[in-house]
Amino acid sequence: MSDNKKQERDYTPEVDALLPETEALVKSGKLQEAIDKLFVVEKQSRNASDAKSTTRLVKAIVQYCYDARNYELLNTSIQTLSKKHGQLKSVIQAMVEQAMGWLVEIKARDGNDKWLELLETLRTVTEGKIFLETPRARVTLLLSHYYEAQSNSATTAETKKEHLVKASELLSDLQVETYSSMERREKTEFILEQMRLLIAVARTKDADSAKKAEKDTLGGGEGEWVKVRVGGRKVNEEFLKQKENEDLKLKYYDLMIQHALNERDYLATAKYYEKVWETPSIKEDVSDKGKAALEHIIYYIVLSPHSNEQSDMLHHLYNDPALLKLEMQYNLAKCFVTPELMRWPGIESLYGTFLRQTTVFSHAQRWEDLHMRVIEHNIRVVSMYYTRITLERLTSLLDLSPQETESTLCRLVVGGTVWARIDRPAGIVNFRAKRTAEDVMNGWSSDMQKLLGLVEKTWMGMNAAQAAQARVKPTSS
Repeated sequence: MSDNKKQERDYTPEVDALLPETEALVKSGKLQEAIDKLFVVEKQSRNASDAKSTTRLVKAIVQYCYDARNYELLNTSIQTLSKKHGQLKSVIQAMVEQAMGWLVEIKARDGNDKWLELLETLRTVTEGKIFLETPRARVTLLLSHYYEAQSNSATTAETKKEHLVKASELLSDLQVETYSSMERREKTEFILEQMRLLIAVARTKDADSAKKAEKDTLGGGEGEWVKVRVGGRKVNEEFLKQKENEDLKLKYYDLMIQHALNERDYLATAKYYEKVWETPSIKEDVSDKGKAALEHIIYYIVLSPHSNEQSDMLHHLYNDPALLKLEMQYNLAKCFVTPELMRWPGIESLYGTFLRQTTVFSHAQRWEDLHMRVIEHNIRVVSMYYTRITLERLTSLLDLSPQETESTLCRLVVGGTVWARIDRPAGIVNFRAKRTAEDVMNGWSSDMQKLLGLVEKTWMGMNAAQAAQARVKPTSS
């Protein structure tokens, strides 16, 4: 297959004379005789590298088969013509594009069976041909959607899962990010479809795994979730910022939010919701989508374990004037921003009824996570105001049992959030590390530098004042 060979002869006159003759044969019911005549001249024009004439003949052959509704002959002719020795790439491409244009009509008129036959024929013809990678991706997408529809209408769970896995595998086999002939937007759409189907399969497998109580390292849909993360990295987020790609941006971040929630990565979830909120159409819709996005940012940022990044994002959002319009969410953020103790019974009474009705905190696990964030906040506040505190007093402040207080404190110490040591026999928690001689000297050195800097600043100010007064001439009496 090559288009680089120089054309040896122009078969336009022969084709012009042959097409009316074959058309008359087809109308008289002699389809096979007309096809045979076209194949004879097609071979001659192909060997002469006459791309234009060969394309006309090939398109005429498949058109006659389609018009006659002879799908068996149509599929056979497409495969035969694509395998001809020295067949030109442009000819095969034109034939495939012509046949793809009939798919919608065939499915509506003749049903799924004939449609599937032609679809499989096109997939066979396009397999392994780089110049047909885009048409192959498009027909594969159609086939994938067909299996997904079969999954939705399946009567048994096993059949549903089988069709869904088939749909996902078909699409996942396409490495569209490497296709040079496909436009950037279409590539992104394919990748998002791959991610969407992978998430659907992952959830199905997770549900089955939960029923069977499997404990494998990659049990359930873990493999699919990993592929979703990899697929997310293939999408260029700068490309999504363009106004015309806003629909793709919202779809992408919706998929990434689902992935982050599966990993219980609340900080990443808050970041993705922030990207959604920054979208012009969402931010302008302050009464519905914009409000919902901002609410979710607050919910997931307070659910995130404390870190420099989490704290910075929370304070930045707390100072945003847009948050003032959401009274309940603003007050919730204020509780975590203010360095004061939050008693969990008080938080439950103030916010419990409202929050438990939201989609975020309707999950029991997330409500427990919020309780844990409140406890962690309180421990950080205690460590700011106390150098030493009894374990009994700390337990009462946190509204926990001694065992829960100790385990939570240990987890924060291991995570580097606070520094603490527990003296179990004495029942005392120490929040200040014992200073070494080196620490004392470093502190003294730092204080001396601050003192000398203050002295130098004062001396320079006095000199400036004296110089200014010296320039003032005494008034004559």
